[in-house]
Amino acid sequence: MRVTDAQLAQVWDQGFTVVEGFLDAKTLASAQDALWGIYPRPEVYHADPSQFPKFSRSQFSGLTYFPYNAPVLDRLPVYPDLVDAAERLLSSRDLELYKVELWAKYSGAINYDQAHHRDFGNHTLVVPRRDGVHTQMTTFILLSDVTELDGPTKVVPLKDGLDIPLIPNQLPFGEMFDKEVSAIAPAGSLLIYKTDVLHRGSDFGGQGRSRFAMLVDFQVRGWPWNGKMSWPNHAERKGFCDAMVAMSPRERELFGWPPAGSDYWNAQTLADVGARYPGMDLAPYALP
Repeated sequence: MRVTDAQLAQVWDQGFTVVEGFLDAKTLASAQDALWGIYPRPEVYHADPSQFPKFSRSQFSGLTYFPYNAPVLDRLPVYPDLVDAAERLLSSRDLELYKVELWAKYSGAINYDQAHHRDFGNHTLVVPRRDGVHTQMTTFILLSDVTELDGPTKVVPLKDGLDIPLIPNQLPFGEMFDKEVSAIAPAGSLLIYKTDVLHRGSDFGGQGRSRFAMLVDFQVRGWPWNGKMSWPNHAERKGFCDAMVAMSPRERELFGWPPAGSDYWNAQTLADVGARYPGMDLAPYALP
């Protein structure tokens, strides 16, 4: 589903928006099926949590980084309507996809409650500009239903958090809880927010529950003080080659791939990139 201009305006006006029905039904179902190649199914986990101790080590133990060796999951970060929303929110086509994470949470594994914070702490070396310039677009693609019982992200609307200083970027636990809004929505929905918006993770409100989401973040390319992941550092992971081969030139560019017409491309690099990524159509990069 295309994110509407009114929904994008909410990101500027209130700091976030929730878009229900964002993923098409086929993509959502395929992505949910692919999760079980990475994580235990909820009923399997809850039948014997002791078999999966890693999820109890920290709130972030359920994070898994791109790629996923599953075509549908590897293509979610470049889902056309997501890229379109980023282009319009950030007013540029020269975008950098600077973070992709899958996050699984299981009730009872650990307490997922957090204090309100802003994400810029590990997304930039400096601080966000409050005038909308140099904005980073952060998102959650919900791959499971999120109700009040499923540890929803809690967001403080901009009108309530705007006067809170950027530093420190984390508030004392409990502060602003009376102002927060729960980002509850069915599977397939999209949460968009910005790195200067106060929000937090919350704990589950019931037993036998779970939550799965993919986090995908964009910014305009060329800001070396901003970012989170270095894709070359992930390029030797299993599945990265297949993911790149399956993408279009435009989609690869979001990861920092040299575009057609770049002076990077010559006869040698075309031959050697072809050897590194067998099956990739390099015709768009061919020399004139």
